[in-house]
Amino acid sequence: MVTIIAATNRPGSSTLKVAKYYQKTLAAKGLDTGLLSLTELPDTLIATDLYGKRSEAFKPIQQLVSATEKFLFVIPEYNGSFPGVLKVFIDACSFPQSFYDKKAALVGVSSGKYGNIRGIDHFTGICNYIHLHVMPLKIHITDIKNELNQAGDLTHADTIQFTNEQMDKFIRF
Repeated sequence: MVTIIAATNRPGSSTLKVAKYYQKTLAAKGLDTGLLSLTELPDTLIATDLYGKRSEAFKPIQQLVSATEKFLFVIPEYNGSFPGVLKVFIDACSFPQSFYDKKAALVGVSSGKYGNIRGIDHFTGICNYIHLHVMPLKIHITDIKNELNQAGDLTHADTIQFTNEQMDKFIRF
């Protein structure tokens, strides 16, 4: 099973639009994927699902994560890094079955000109610690507000080229 994670709980985010773009494009390439937006996390996550506790609301999310063999994280830039909700999500998931010795591809998204380079590097360090193997080709999509059209498709030829290259490698990864 392959799961794309839109790594923010911000409603109506460009991150979710990019995640859906990846899902649609991967489907056209023959790879069926699931999609988990962190907007789907329980509102009580911090109180109910950390430190060995598990709520009924988080159980289906944990089952999805445990069943996933490959992840594709779409991660926006928040304050020069990644969203705190992504770290809380990782902390809430059971260890080691959630991520240990599984595979991941990373996509950084920002409204600025660096495409969340630092956040992707920070998250790579966490992936290394939890033994989640990260594909070397990481994509950094800049100026996201001008990159997506009304239909949620990427529009710049070079971004389309590089995301397609990443997706082709992810399928083989």
